Formats: sequence, structure tokens, C-alpha cells
Amino acid sequence: MRRAALAILILCLGWMQPAGAADIDVDRPLLLVATPELYDPLYGAAVLVVTPIGGDEHVGFIVNRPTGTRLENLFPEHAPSRKVVDPIYLGGPVEPGVIFALVQRKTSPGGHSIEMAPGLYAAYEGAVVEGLIKSDPQRARFMAGLVAWRAGELREEIQRGAWYVLEPDAALVMRKPEGLWEELVRRSQRARNSI
Repeated sequence: MRRAALAILILCLGWMQPAGAADIDVDRPLLLVATPELYDPLYGAAVLVVTPIGGDEHVGFIVNRPTGTRLENLFPEHAPSRKVVDPIYLGGPVEPGVIFALVQRKTSPGGHSIEMAPGLYAAYEGAVVEGLIKSDPQRARFMAGLVAWRAGELREEIQRGAWYVLEPDAALVMRKPEGLWEELVRRSQRARNSI
């Protein structure tokens, strides 16, 4: 996540490294929860599902930022888009013009889809996303854009205390976003206090 403002904010606030942050394995899927101290218009109060893509780089999606736009608004001539009741979510600032699909299922939806967490896949190829719109819209969430971290950036943000780190859970990621961040902050703080 190339955000100079976030880096400056972290340095200015002098956040302490959370207990155990150096021990966090970022070479596996994670659920990130913004700490209450993260004051950022996009990432503050955000919940993200993240996975490594090699070379200590990561990609992920913000899962609790629904927009006021539905697929049928973007694609009025595409009849299957009208079946998608939920709004499009803002997945992140990278490639905001691309629609991705997060889908909860046991197997890949096809193509070069990425397993974001056990039982949760991200589809990015147009034909696969369109297939999900047509055949499985109730188990999919459609995202505009994604978040990307260069080598070492995510590790550094975690060590600086920008994120609580939890085990990813497909059902939790796909849950309605109301109250999700607050619940996960409480859960993270309880876990930290019990250490």
C-alpha cells in the first residue's frame, strides 16, 4: 500500500509495535483490521482480506466499504447484473475501474482466480467474473479495485501498529459490513489484553 500519508502518520504518532508483531507470519492469508489510531479516509476503520503473491508482496480487498452503486448501474444493458442486489464494494485504490469478485465456495470459480483464504476466492478475469454474475451472484461480492503492497510494506505496517491481524474467515469476510470493524477491534483488543 503505497501511501506516503500513512507512513508519515505512523512516524508522527510514534506507534509502538504491537505485542507479537514481529512473530506474525505474513506468508499466508490474513485478515487485517485497522487499529483505532489509524486515521485515514480510506483505511481507517477498514477490514481487509489479504494474501501473499510472492516476493513478500501482497494483494487484498477492503471488505467493509459498500458504495451506493450497483452492477446494474454500471452495466444497464447486461440483464444478469440486475440479479445482483448488493452494491459494489470499494475493494481498494489500485485498478478502481476493474470489477473483481470475491466468492465463498469450496473450489476455485475458474481461470486464474486467487485463493484469498480457505474457501474464499478472488476472480479477476472478465469471463470468470461475468460467469459468477450469471450463475452465483448470491455467494459473490463484487469489488471495484484492490489494495497492493510492495515487498516488505505490509510487514512494516503491521510492525508499526497500523493493523490488528486475525485469521481469515470466509464467512466473516462475506458478512454484511455494519458493525464488523467494531466487533473485530473489540475481539483483537481482548486477545491482546489476554497475552
